[in-house]
Amino acid sequence: MTATTFSIIIPTYNRISHLELCLESIAALDYPKDSFEVIVVDDGSDQNPEDVIGAFKGTLDIRLIHQDHRGPASARNTGATAGKNEYVVFTDDDCAAFPDWLSRFAVNFADHPDYGIGGHTLNGLLRNPYSAASQLLIDYLYSYFNSNNRKARFFTSNNLAFPRKQFLEIGGFDATFPRAAGEDRELCYRWMKHGLELAYTPDVKLYHRHPLTFRMFLRQHFNYGRGAFAYHQIRALRNIEPIRIEPFSFYLNLIRYPFREQRSHSCGLLALLMGITQLANASGFFWEKFQFGEPQKSTDL
Repeated sequence: MTATTFSIIIPTYNRISHLELCLESIAALDYPKDSFEVIVVDDGSDQNPEDVIGAFKGTLDIRLIHQDHRGPASARNTGATAGKNEYVVFTDDDCAAFPDWLSRFAVNFADHPDYGIGGHTLNGLLRNPYSAASQLLIDYLYSYFNSNNRKARFFTSNNLAFPRKQFLEIGGFDATFPRAAGEDRELCYRWMKHGLELAYTPDVKLYHRHPLTFRMFLRQHFNYGRGAFAYHQIRALRNIEPIRIEPFSFYLNLIRYPFREQRSHSCGLLALLMGITQLANASGFFWEKFQFGEPQKSTDL
């Protein structure tokens, strides 16, 4: 039986050491090497990652594509367009896949060949409370938006796969998003608006190793708020209904979530950090709004 074929797309920008660890995990996958390719898209890094890529050319079908710095959404599209296989799988250069990562994707696509499929991401830096809080926030959002695994609504872009044909037909990621914030949310929404479905598959696992200081943590969630405003703008320009504000219980349960799920850090500290993510997010949203104002709605339907 012929194995399902994948194109693994990895955008990278100035993180060569992270990229090397990511590729080591890809090289250790238990999937047939002739059934997947790896496309690394360098998004205008200061240092050329060519030497890192070259070290894996004996063990992986791997290519490096360079582009000017246009952001990860554009880089992912560049990789997907260059891909040659049936499915595109997106991860980030600071992630490390489990050995059965592609095998699990293949099993799920055998059951749901036309779905977009998102897997489960784990924090790979257990001693870092800021990395733990950021991943815990994603876990909470998945539990909220993807409570029905076969009717999922939201995935982050670091553990996500699509049938390549449908992904390209709907236009891929919106490349007007300049940073890693909001472009995955917009893609999931647009995928569903085209009548396509998403499935959450927790057995498809990888580690996310994003070392954060408190300052970096604040900047990350501030930028998520900026991305949320960009998403708000795009919906307005397309005459899509306004984003529904989640009920108060959503935010209350978010603060409570560490007490239910977290084991490696103080639950009180993580609850505080979860609250700070929402303040930083709101600050980023309103900062962007004051910079650009409300967009004029399009008259084109």
